Amino acid sequence: MNDALARQPRPRLTREWWRGATIYQVYPRSFADSNGDGIGDLPGITARLDHIASLGVDAVWLSPFFPSPMNDFGYDVSDYCDVDPIFGTLADFDALVARGHELGLKIIIDQVYAHTSDQHGWFTESRSDRSNAKADWYVWADAKPDGSPPSNWQSVFGGPAWTWDARRRQYYMHNFLSSQPQLNVHNPDVQQALLDTAAFWLDRGVDGFRVDAINFAMHDPALTDNPPAPPGNGLRTRPFDFQLHIHNQSHPDIPLFIERLRALLDSYGERFTVAEVGGTDSDGEMKAFTADDRRFNSAYGFDFLYADRLTPALVREAAERWPEAPGIGWPSWAFSNHDAPRAVSRWAPPHARDAYARMAMLLLLCLRGDVFIYQGEELGLPQVTIGYDDLKDPEAIANWPLTLGRDGARTPMPWCPDSAGLGFSAAKPWLPIGEEHAALAVGVQERQETSMLALTRRLVALRQSSDALLLGEMHVVAAADNVLAFERAVAGERLLCVFNLGEAPVDWRPAQPGAWRVIESVGAVDDWRLGGFAGLVARHVA
Repeated sequence: MNDALARQPRPRLTREWWRGATIYQVYPRSFADSNGDGIGDLPGITARLDHIASLGVDAVWLSPFFPSPMNDFGYDVSDYCDVDPIFGTLADFDALVARGHELGLKIIIDQVYAHTSDQHGWFTESRSDRSNAKADWYVWADAKPDGSPPSNWQSVFGGPAWTWDARRRQYYMHNFLSSQPQLNVHNPDVQQALLDTAAFWLDRGVDGFRVDAINFAMHDPALTDNPPAPPGNGLRTRPFDFQLHIHNQSHPDIPLFIERLRALLDSYGERFTVAEVGGTDSDGEMKAFTADDRRFNSAYGFDFLYADRLTPALVREAAERWPEAPGIGWPSWAFSNHDAPRAVSRWAPPHARDAYARMAMLLLLCLRGDVFIYQGEELGLPQVTIGYDDLKDPEAIANWPLTLGRDGARTPMPWCPDSAGLGFSAAKPWLPIGEEHAALAVGVQERQETSMLALTRRLVALRQSSDALLLGEMHVVAAADNVLAFERAVAGERLLCVFNLGEAPVDWRPAQPGAWRVIESVGAVDDWRLGGFAGLVARHVA
């Protein structure tokens, strides 16, 4: 095929908007503060939506902004159908949705169905006695004869997953903080109440949900003790790490609730759902939760989010668990988010962070599935080191100094290098500003043609222009040492994506080098020689 013919535009394949989408995650507390209280808010996000739209992404995912005592910064919801005053009002949310849609952005919000805050009205009623209308809306159980908790289940955040309540003279269950009581999602009335909250937001125009910790939504009603976990090589910092979590989560009836939720969303047209699923059997659960086009559209786990190193083998294993086959759902991938240390700080040597961030962005955008870009990832932001006195994350405080680093990934977005708070807020921000972030601020990178920000826009545009990257099969052809190579292909388009995940240059050639023409590269690429942390995308032309 000659170059002139190869350059002729091909008819684009039709697809649901979310399939192959690039989704930008906003952590509202840390994105933009409009009212000078040091905390980001919805009007601040609305004012900065142009930045997100300029990246070329399809959608925005907003982490929780609902009323909450903020013990877990919004993942402890006290009212599912309102906006916390620190973030604004329902009118502010409606304005955000309207502006997002004007810019061509879909709006996705979090839904937290496994637990609420202990200040939610449902829990207030449920704990009042054992005979009220919501007495069975949470997981309550009697003490053992010796007064100890009903089972040996442990909380993710440390200590037993049970807290004694003197009002009911029973224990209530909580997989996370004691202020996050576990909903009894086995109860049909609870399921209907959750569906009603989903409908509330769908009626306000949201385009989909990211569903938090859905594999924690149902427990074993028999309250069977969890068995001990076998000895492993990992460092155990919590009692939670000493058990196999067979009975406190992952009940086989969870998919039946998911089907009810999916039916509701389908009644609103083309809406999107992506599940967050963690744990030792996350792969099996993600497959179950996305099976047969009757459940979630997609799911993402923690293949990359908690990985200490990015290796060709890791990418190969993750990708090959999601083949294009009947009954297999659609994957989603994230390298960074609000719960994990930023990838560039986990994976890159400090002196090569910029090069690594560029290579990692190209790799992320070449993967088969939906991809999530966490705020600041388009700038190459590194993790911020937070001193103990400045910590806000309850898990970090409880497990100090062995923390997951969530606060360090949640620091304010840097907008203007010469403004107070780097343009995030005129007041003292709720978390410290990263010292290295001023030089990486949006205002700095906007003036640089070769910045990480400019590259991100270019790479997102590449993905959006290619049916092979959006929808194509993925076949790994090399995953040894530091070389990762895979093909993405649909009828009429075949791409080869090659990456050097190491610092030393490598030479790697496909079987027929002349059959490929490089259409994009990052780092030092000379013919098929890739410098440290370099990558390329080539199109098949012969």
